[in-house]
Parts: sequence; structure tokens; C-alpha cells
Amino acid sequence: MEYTLYLGSYTKRESKGVHKITLDTTNDKLVDYQLIAEVDSPTYLTFSSDKKTMYTISKEENGAGLTSFNLLDNGEYKKRASTTTEDAAPCYISFDEVRKLLFTASYHGGYVSVYKENEDGTLEQTDRVIHKGSSVHENQKSPHVHYTDYAPNSQILLVCDLGTDEVFSYEVSDEGKLTEISRYTAKAGSGPRHLAFHPNGKTVYLVCELSSEIEILEYHQEDATFTYVDRISTIPETHTSFNSGAAIRVSNDGNFVYYSNRGHNSIAVFEASETTEALTLVDYVPTEGETPRDFNFSPDENYLIVGHQDSDHLTLFKRNQAVGKLTLLEKDVYAPECVCVKF
Repeated sequence: MEYTLYLGSYTKRESKGVHKITLDTTNDKLVDYQLIAEVDSPTYLTFSSDKKTMYTISKEENGAGLTSFNLLDNGEYKKRASTTTEDAAPCYISFDEVRKLLFTASYHGGYVSVYKENEDGTLEQTDRVIHKGSSVHENQKSPHVHYTDYAPNSQILLVCDLGTDEVFSYEVSDEGKLTEISRYTAKAGSGPRHLAFHPNGKTVYLVCELSSEIEILEYHQEDATFTYVDRISTIPETHTSFNSGAAIRVSNDGNFVYYSNRGHNSIAVFEASETTEALTLVDYVPTEGETPRDFNFSPDENYLIVGHQDSDHLTLFKRNQAVGKLTLLEKDVYAPECVCVKF
């Protein structure tokens, strides 16, 4: 079996844009690294369900925003449209395929933007909400929006603001307008970066980048609110130097949660309790690289692939689905400046 893995990256050094690489499960290897779209700073990606259209964060000479691409017969992607309404490149992008809406998070600007893809393929901004506030950490002098994605089976947009320690819930109209309906405040100085839902649709695991913790929350779908349940550290007590949380994934069976640590340079593996409201540490797994900003499961969840922003390579692990443990297979697969890992 072969799976195609798509890699978003910075383009400050060697990367020229979006790449793909093949996971060969017969030989337990990553092979055939290829450039598929030349674009500046595609640090996050999303796709249409058939993979015929790709949407990326991007920068151009006259500004930043997002770019759409059409899939060609040779497997590469050709630019279709772009928008440059943002001063600095966003850090996250998601796609409502039914209503043709795209959502971006601006870390530097502290706002969430909504774009509409028109029938002719052009991209039009429909709304922007600028956050206000700050918090207690030195990196929290202003809002820093870092995540914009839907709650499961809904059109409620959840937005993590690392700068204000808040998670916002927005209702999204068909015209792409946002209305705030609730707001959750995390621990002061924790820095909410991303979140992931348990398959039950109620338990939420919140990445706290600045405190190196996971906040466990209960999500109430009826009013899009959150209730605090618990929190757990993602690094050992013996690690006293710099660390910041990055990505989080939950296995499809809901039994295991994985979290990447930048600084400790590890994947923290946790087992979820039967109630899903408690996590127990299984292992800290070295990623064999510097700054593991993103990682992902293979579609069959038998493998886990880590991208490293600063050591320019991928690490491939075999995953034991029964106990959650990771076994190193490869640690030197060239992939410069990788910060987004998508299947």
C-alpha cells in the first residue's frame, strides 16, 4: 500500500513551496519527495475532498493571504487564484466545502478572516474579526489567533487565541459573516494554540503552547460552550529548559492522544480513560530532530510521520494501535522547513 503525504513549509532556506512524498507501507519507508506547487510560505494546507483543489497560506510581493491551486494530470498543482489582503502570512487555514468558505488565523494581526470562493474561482474576503486583549506571558502582549476550524458536524467555527488565553465560538452565516456566541478562558499564560476532539464529539483536548499542557474540556454542542475538566503536563518534570507545544492528534478509536513538544523535541503519548476525561502518560518519544511543529497519522493509523521545522527532515514511526507505542523506522528523510503534514 502507498499513501501520498503533503507537506507545507516555510521558504526561507531550501524549500520552494508545497511538496509531496509517498509512504511505502510494504517497505516501511518514505520515498519520492517532489515539489508540486511553487509558492512562498505555504505553512498550512487544506484540500477539497477529492484533492483536485488545494488551498494554502501564501505570501506575495504585495501582501499575504491564501492561494488556491488546481490539480494537473502530472500530479502537480497550478495556481488558480490568490488574495493578499493580510499584512503578514496567516498560520492556519480550513475549508467549508459545502458553502465554499475558507477561514484563516492571523497570529501577527490577531484576527480571524473569512473568504468566499466564487464560482469563477476567485477569492473574496467576506469578514474579519479583530480580537482584543492580552495575558500574563511575555509572548501575550496582544492577540495571536492560531486556529480556525469547525466543531464536528456543525457550522460553529472554533478559534484559539494564544495571546489572550481564549477559545472563541463563532456562528458562520452562508454569506461568510461571523457572530460570536461564546468564549472560553483557559489558564492565564497557557497560550491556547490548537485543539482536537475525541470521537465522542464532547471531549476536547486543548494545546496550551506556552505552559506545555493539555487542557481537557467538555464541549456543549447545544450552545457551543466549553467546561474545564482537567489539565496535564506534556513534558517531564526534569525538563526545565525551553519548550512549547505544537500539534495534537487523537486516534480514531479515541484511545490515544499524541502531542508534539518543541524544545523537548518529543511526541508525548497519552492513553485516554474510558470516560475520556482523564489522560495517562504512556511515553515520551524523541522525534530525532529539531522543532517538531507538525505530525500526522497515516490513513490506516499504523504509522506516524513528524515534520521538523529546523532540522529539515521527516521522522517515520510505526504505531502500535493496541498500546499506542511508537517504534522508529526512519529519521533522516529530507524535507526542509516542514511545518504542516497532511494526508
